[in-house]
Formats: sequence, C-alpha cells, structure tokens
Amino acid sequence: MGAGLVGSLLALYLARRGYSVDVYERRPDIRRAGAVGGRSINLALSDRGWKALAGVGLTDEVRRVALPMTHRVMHAVDGTLTEQPYGLNGEAIYSVSRGGLNQTLLELCAREPRIRLHFEQQATHVDLATGTVALHDLTQHPPRAYELPTARLIGTDGAYSAIRSAMLKTERFDYSQDYEDYGYKELTIAPGPDGAWQLAPDALHIWPRGQYMMIALPNLDGSFTCTLFFPYEGPDSFAALTTPAAVQAFFERVMPDAVPLMPELTEDFFRNPTGSLVTMRCFPWSHGGHTLLIGDAAHAVVPFYGQGMNAGFEDCRILNELLDALGDADAAWPQVLHTFERRRKPDADAIAQLALDNFVEMRDKVADPRFLLRKKVEARLAKDHPGWWLPLYSQVTFSPDTPYHEALANGRRQDQLMSRVLPLIQTEADYDTPAVQEAIQAEIRLTAESLS
Repeated sequence: MGAGLVGSLLALYLARRGYSVDVYERRPDIRRAGAVGGRSINLALSDRGWKALAGVGLTDEVRRVALPMTHRVMHAVDGTLTEQPYGLNGEAIYSVSRGGLNQTLLELCAREPRIRLHFEQQATHVDLATGTVALHDLTQHPPRAYELPTARLIGTDGAYSAIRSAMLKTERFDYSQDYEDYGYKELTIAPGPDGAWQLAPDALHIWPRGQYMMIALPNLDGSFTCTLFFPYEGPDSFAALTTPAAVQAFFERVMPDAVPLMPELTEDFFRNPTGSLVTMRCFPWSHGGHTLLIGDAAHAVVPFYGQGMNAGFEDCRILNELLDALGDADAAWPQVLHTFERRRKPDADAIAQLALDNFVEMRDKVADPRFLLRKKVEARLAKDHPGWWLPLYSQVTFSPDTPYHEALANGRRQDQLMSRVLPLIQTEADYDTPAVQEAIQAEIRLTAESLS
C-alpha cells in the first residue's frame, strides 16, 4: 500500500525475488499527472540510499537525475560565504527531486512484469485479522467500493499510513507523533541565463538565522529548490508575514543576497502551502506475521539530517537481507518480520533524534566560528587517527554499514571528548601544540582502557 519512494523500491526488491507484487496508491500516477509541486523538500541521497539502490541495480538510472553536493555554503546576512565540506575525502551527498526520483522508480516498476501498479485506489478499512483491505476505486464515478484479500500486506503509505491506523486499534501498540513549532515553505531560485545555476551547484546552501533558516538544493534545470523552515508564531513567523510587502521586506532584511535570485518570491510564498514537520514513532511494526509497516509509515522523521528517504531505502535492503538469511517461504515470513522490526527500531529512534539535533546545528551552529573550528579539529583527528575518530556526520551519511544507533552513541561520546579538548584550542594552529597533542593522546588511552 503506497507507491512512493519506499513502496516503489520495495516492490522491485520483492519482484526480483520472484514475488508477484500489487502496488496500490491513493494518488494519480505522477508519471502522467506530474508530481505535486509546492510542498516537496528536495532529497539528499547518500551512501545508505545508494547501497539500497545498488541491491536492485538502479544506481546508473538514478545518477541521471542526481546532482552531487560536496559541501555546505553558509550565507551570512552581509553576504559573506563560509564553506564546510561534507566528507573527509571529497565525498558527496546527491540532490534529487522527490517527484523526479519517484517517477524514475515507478517507470522501472512498470517495466517489471511481476509488478502491477494501481493508482487512485483509496484504502478505507483494513481487517488485520484476515489481511483484507477495503478500497474505493477513485477512477470510477461514483467511486466503486471493493475488497482486496492479501497474502502479505506491507504499509509503505507514509507518515499518515492507513495500515498503521488499523494497527492503532490493536492491543499494546505504542504510538506517538510530535509536531515541531516550525513549518516549511517551498520557494524557488530561478535559473540564470541559458539555464545556468546562479549559485554553486555542487553545494547545499544554507541561510542560518538562529531561530529559522532557508536551504537551497540544485536541480538539473539550473534552478534551486529552496525550503524556508520557519516558526508558526512569533515576530518572525508565518503568522507575521501576511502580505506580499511583509514577505519582501523580511527577505530583504534577513536574506538580501537571495532576493535578486527569486523573482517569484512572494508568489511562491502565498501560492505554496505551509507544510508541517512531524516525528512519528510506533511499535510493533508487524501484525499477525503477515502485515508490516516500513519507511515513514513506521518511523517518520524531520528532514534535517537528510536521512528520511535513505532510512526507508535501507529498510528495503535489510528486509531483503533477512529474507536471504531466514528464507522467503510462507512459513519464514513471521520470523522475518519479527526480526526486522526489532533490528530496525533502535535505528529508527536514533535517526529521529539525530535529525532533531541537526536542526539546531543547521539553523544556528553552522554560523558559529567555534562550531566551524570544531569541524576542522574533527577532520584533523580523523586524518591523524583514522581507526579512532570518524566524525558523526560521516558515520551517518557515508558509512552505510554503521547502524544509526551506533552512530548516535559514538556521537555522544565524541561530544564528551570535545568538551574536554576543544577549550584548549582557540585557532586551528593550536591543534599542533604539545598541550593539545598530549590531551588527545590521553583521550586515546582512555578509550583503549574502556574497551579492554
């Protein structure tokens, strides 16, 4: 249920195992109707996502619609630019359009004879005991009601999953959703003459302003998709910007270098809806040995680590690996689902926390000289002591075999270490002083003792 990014990829994994897969989607086919604009956040595809795509041989197809970003560029109010590399050795995350990538995956599904795609089919009720789904066929007028029996039912239908809604009514099902006091608004930086990019296209651009921020990711047509993450209430908020003049004045005051690049700023602001930001947690993810939640249906996160899609794609890969390890006969599926949810739940909780933490970093800390100094120190530590130190961002983004929960725990330990070492460092040159080197060696000995 759900023909989004995760549903499309999972269908490909299952079909290539020999399964017959039917995919039901409430929305029209975006290959024909076009992706819905105005409320998408461009996606940052990183190593976990690439590894999952490689599992079904899709990397070449997807690279055609992806742009590499090797660093962040921070835009100060006065127009000063500061850069920060993402990786240690030129690694990149990749900007992809959500709609464009979804269309690519659906087209690949359509070529697979074992997959049947059904659009404009709305689930209205799920009987978990029998695995039967009641649907309305929205292509009929009036909509035709019918029932669909299933052998296995997988909910890939997003943060507002109909399958999860049915599981909410079962006993001992834990569920929480936490909305941020921030919403988001999609805006656009237009292409320049002849479709040229007006900002560096190999970077993710950030306008960090303490309590809010805007980011911009490049598109293939020379434009940038911008997302303003902004409070709902307060002096600078969606509630305060109620007229085109107020929007124009606000941007000219706090992001003046962006305004000349956004000729439809006020039109976009009032035309595009304000999206909400939610962290959704639940457990268990399976029911009866035949029904499973996966991707955002199981663990929706805010977008500030760029890992929502990557985590969903990783779900697909790990489920496939468990089918390899435990078997994919009918009798094996209950154990596969049980193992999957217990393996992935700690990682889902960890990336949810990491994403929340990274919002503070992106909107505030990336403009702090001490934070930028810390990142330089971390890069030196990783270079000098590669077996001991790997920055948290690299563990999450460029280390696809490091579970999220391990990365989170490692990051907490690194924070404690930096709280002891960084006060000794006022400039990058201080790193090489005897006092700092002695402190680092002491920390390395402490780590070795704790592991012995």
